[in-house]
Amino acid sequence: MVGKPNTGKSTFFAAATLVPVKIAPYPFTTIEPNIGIAYVRTKCVCKEFNVKDNPKNSLCINGNRFIPIQMMDVAGLVPDAWKGRGLGNRFLDELRKASVLIHVVDASGGTDEEGRIVPPGTHDPCKDVEFLEREIVMWIKQILTSDWQRIIKRREDSIEDILAERLSGLQISRRDVEKTLEKVDLTRKKLGSWSDEDITKFCYEIRRVNKPIIIAANKIDVPAAEDGFRKLKERYGDSNIIIPCSAEAELVLRRAAEKGFIRYLPGDEKFEIIDESKMTSEQRKALKIIEEKVLVKWKGTGVQETINAAIFNVLKMIVVYPVEDVNKLSDHHGNVLPDALLIKEGSTAKELAYMIHQELGDTFLYAIDVRTKHKIGENTLLKMNDIIKIVATKARK
Repeated sequence: MVGKPNTGKSTFFAAATLVPVKIAPYPFTTIEPNIGIAYVRTKCVCKEFNVKDNPKNSLCINGNRFIPIQMMDVAGLVPDAWKGRGLGNRFLDELRKASVLIHVVDASGGTDEEGRIVPPGTHDPCKDVEFLEREIVMWIKQILTSDWQRIIKRREDSIEDILAERLSGLQISRRDVEKTLEKVDLTRKKLGSWSDEDITKFCYEIRRVNKPIIIAANKIDVPAAEDGFRKLKERYGDSNIIIPCSAEAELVLRRAAEKGFIRYLPGDEKFEIIDESKMTSEQRKALKIIEEKVLVKWKGTGVQETINAAIFNVLKMIVVYPVEDVNKLSDHHGNVLPDALLIKEGSTAKELAYMIHQELGDTFLYAIDVRTKHKIGENTLLKMNDIIKIVATKARK
């Protein structure tokens, strides 16, 4: 999770993970990154097969499977963070292992470029999108070019190998480099003849390939935010996923559900009051406002939708359920639908085997599609909500 200070990142993080974090209306409340577990929500296959599951790696609530992912809330970035301003280099370094970046933007325009409070509507949230992408791109460029003259003299290695090695610390693969070079038409151009414009162009594209961004248009319940959200959609809607959010509303609902005041699951479009007598008049009023200004108007708080979109739409992941007993849908301990695994769209049956255990991949014979009971080969592409049994040879002693 990235963004300038005071956009509601820590509130979003707390709402997504229920990890207590320091939240305050001034910049740099977060210094050390907050790390916690959030959940992707998907429809579980238990209802389809009419079974009572007992998940081990995830949760199933009323037919909704919640699969854990790691979320990190990085301290707010300010202009020229890539140069080290505001401890920027340190904060940017924490993004190295990120697979996708959720950019929390103050859609209400109530914070300036430094994260200071200003009247809502006086700051253009589109400027925050431009600023953040530039900071990340310049950080990548700085890493890439820190020893550029020595790099361009390496003639024994291919451009792809040189760049992949240079950027490996950012979890950038050779395939990422290949895709980027093709996209910006630099495959046949020698590194020594790259202009500064070529380098910058490459860095912008490698960011899109390896560190994709989804925009959470936060504070959508503030009146000025509707106009800010419209501006973001008009400017960036064709190339980015932009989701209206109220992290504060989600946090209130999660905490109310935790205390037993309401029934609410992250991602629901409504809540149900369990016992109104247990709540104060202020609490009832707050829930009414959230219902009218957020849930009814925007069809949810947007927090769960953002997480789901980051995993399913941006990273192109699918959910697969590995089992050992094709009739009971269980593992060898009798746990029904024990694991729901997030894997890349386009993954094969054998890749799933390796994901479960190295030895299972090494001794892979075939897999069984539980729905059809048909055998499938190692190169068969898996689909969303597949239930798969891996069959392997017995390992040699």
